[in-house]
Amino acid sequence: MPQVTQQARAPNLLRVKKNPVKLTALLYLREALLRERYERAPEFIAVAREFGAVEREIEELLEDARRLPR
Repeated sequence: MPQVTQQARAPNLLRVKKNPVKLTALLYLREALLRERYERAPEFIAVAREFGAVEREIEELLEDARRLPR
């Protein structure tokens, strides 16, 4: 197996790094939408945005709450 240098791996590590708070907020948003608890949605959206969620991630959940956040 070829050895990969740290420099070669660094861009991929940055690309796949996820913020656990953002992902948790998106999961809670998804659950709130599935349970039709729409009054909770703005709170979860605000937290997700604060920790790096982009509009596309939030819009996908708002359009179809059955999707999993990425």
